[in-house]
This record gives sequence, structure tokens and C-alpha cells, in this order.
Amino acid sequence: MAILLFTVFIALILLRVPVSFAIGAAVVAAFLTSDFSNAMQVIPQQILEGVDKASLTAVPFFIMAGNLMNAAGVTDRIFNFANALVGHFKAGLAQVNVLSSMIFAGISGAAVADCAGLGAIEIKAMRERGYKPEFAAAITVASAVIGPLIPPSIGLVIYAFLAQQSIDRMFLAGVIPGLLVGLSLMLWVRAIARFKDFPTQPRAPAREVARTGIDGLLALMAPAIILGCILSGFVTATEAGVLACIYCIGLGLWYGELTSKSFWEALNETAMMTSVIMIIIGFSIAMGWLLAIEQVPQGVAEWVFSLTESKSVFLALMMVFVLLIGCVVEGVPAKLILVPTLLPLVDLYGIDRVHFGIVLQLALLIGIATPPMGIGLYIVSEVGRVQFDKVALATLPLLVPLLVVLILLAYIPALSTFLPDLILGPDTSILY
Repeated sequence: MAILLFTVFIALILLRVPVSFAIGAAVVAAFLTSDFSNAMQVIPQQILEGVDKASLTAVPFFIMAGNLMNAAGVTDRIFNFANALVGHFKAGLAQVNVLSSMIFAGISGAAVADCAGLGAIEIKAMRERGYKPEFAAAITVASAVIGPLIPPSIGLVIYAFLAQQSIDRMFLAGVIPGLLVGLSLMLWVRAIARFKDFPTQPRAPAREVARTGIDGLLALMAPAIILGCILSGFVTATEAGVLACIYCIGLGLWYGELTSKSFWEALNETAMMTSVIMIIIGFSIAMGWLLAIEQVPQGVAEWVFSLTESKSVFLALMMVFVLLIGCVVEGVPAKLILVPTLLPLVDLYGIDRVHFGIVLQLALLIGIATPPMGIGLYIVSEVGRVQFDKVALATLPLLVPLLVVLILLAYIPALSTFLPDLILGPDTSILY
């Protein structure tokens, strides 16, 4: 049954069937061939129970916050400030690209929003200054990986829901890894700049840095306000999402760039993205129920543990496996399938669930920049008007620093757990 379920799902994905339909068809096929074929009413019941969770209400608000940031012209101000700050470095605009993603990550928390919002501005600016279009698109999609690590993060909200972890703790756990990804990309770009003739630009005067900083000050304050309110206990993660939306609307009105048309478009885009995510979550919960009844996670755990009792070997195998999954399946559905399956193994090897969540998140994120199915590659190819194959080839070298950080996170748990333990204290709750 499990083999049929995953075979149908992967086959439909490879045939370019939308994920929401692929996962639904796989679940229905598995039910029809199982002992529950006369109880198909279980599917809608599981779907409704799966999405009827308070923690998931934060997802549409953070999606909307990212869309409103694009509509309010905040992305331009972030880019201008980053350009004034580091634009004079060797391969300056490439460094600006990464720094902009780090700043934008604290607002949207979505890689897709980064690729589509900042991507159009960044690729255009880099092309105009003499960078090859494929490199501009490649560094854009590579830096977009930072978005779902630095809080707020839609992916970490979903993982916290699946793994029964605190959203606050998961948000804090993503800060250091997100900064490490950004720093590694900047150092990598600086290193390859020695061998490539990247264009340079003069250092911006202090007055220009101050002007762009003040101009984007309200945007730069957004991450601190959102995370600060959550950690202080003033608001829940969902209420923080609402606060982020209100703040973004206020910014749009203050800047005078949020129109009724752009606001309506942001609402439409949010509704579409949220509906797709919720459909996927619903079907995934039904899939998880079926796998749990068949005791598939426990069987997988016993089989893997029989192969090796070494935590280090397991982490290596897990990273390779998740990277391969991330190449063909998007982050949200992949997480919904993998987390219930892998958690028994994680507990068996004594791996901290917060640590595992960050490693899983980055491994799946690398998938958006990995051919052939990386959704980020298709987005930057479209917004940058660059051939897909050229973008894919240009992105491959940029995967090196991302993989290095992934390995560091896997084998140095403190990189993920230090900050939440420092601020929230060690996690003594027994959730599993």
C-alpha cells in the first residue's frame, strides 16, 4: 500500500501534475487498494480535521504580509539600502542581492516571495550593470533560500505544527542558520570574484547610506517588531501575522504606493497560495493517517536502525535522502510527508526535534534551487527572462556553500539550539 502511494505520487509529480492534485490522487489510490476501500468518508474527515488547527491560521497572514510588502514598494527600499551599504564590494550587486534577501526574509519568510518580489528588481539592476543574466538569476534563487530560515517562516510554522514544537522556539532556531547561509553565500561570491571580471561601483557616501537607511527604516523595523512581540508573549504567532499585515498596510499608505488595485492583487495571490497549501496539508494528513494505520513510520525506523546505530551515519543518509526528495517535491508537501515518517527515527537516535527541523528545512530549501524541479529556478527564469537551462547551470556552483552550511548544521546542533535555549531556556517539555 505504501509503495503504491509513493509510486503514484512521485510518478504524477514527474509528469508535472500540480502537487495538490498529485497528493490527492495518491491518497485516493492508496485507499481504494487498502482494507479501507469501503470507508472513503475517512478522507474528507481527515482533511477537515487536518486543517482545523489554530497554529495553521498564521500561514495565510505571513503569506499576505510578503505580498503586501511587494505591493507597498518596500522591496525597492530594502534593495536601495543594501546597495548603499555593500554595493562597493567586489561583485557588489551580488552581495547586495544576498543582503537584501536576509533583510526581506525577516518580513516575508517565503522563498517564493523573495524570488518574485526582490528577484525582478535585483536581476534587472545586475543586468544593467553588466552582470551575466544567468548569474544574476542564479544568485537570486540561491539567496532566496535564506527567506524560510530567518523568522517569520511559513515552513517553520508548518514544521512546528507537525512535530508538536513551539513556534517561538523554531523561529529562534532559524536565526543563526539563516545568517550563516547569507554569510556563506557572500564569502563564496567574494571568492569567485577573484577569478571573474565582475563589474564594480564606487562606494556610496555616508550621506547616501544614511538617506536610504532612514527611507527604509520602517521596513527594517518590521522583523524586530514581529519577532519581539511573539517572544515577549504579547501576541501569538497568528496574531503576529495579523500585526505584520496591518504594519505592511500602514507602510504602504505611508509610502503612498499601496493602491486599491495592488491591495486587491495581494489578497488574490494570498487566497490562491493559502488554498493550495491547505489542500496539500489536508490530503497529507489523510496520507499520514493511512501510513500510521499501516505502521509504516515504525517499520521504516526499525529498518534504518538495523542498518546503522550511528547517529552521524543516519544524519548523512537522511541529508542525502531529503536533498533528493527536495529536488522533485516542493518544501511544504515534502515536509508533510517526511516529518511523520522520520520523527520516530529522530527520536530513536536521540536527535533534538528543533535541530532536526532546521536541518530538514534547509535541505528541502536547497531543492528550490536544484534542477530539474526547483520551483525557484522557474520563477527567476520567468521574472528575469533567462533560459531555464542557463539558470540551472549557473546555480550549481552556488549550491556548494549551501551544502557546507547544511553539513555544519547537521553535525553541530548548537547552531540551531543555542539561541532558543538561551532566550527561552532548555526545552524540558515531553511532547513525544
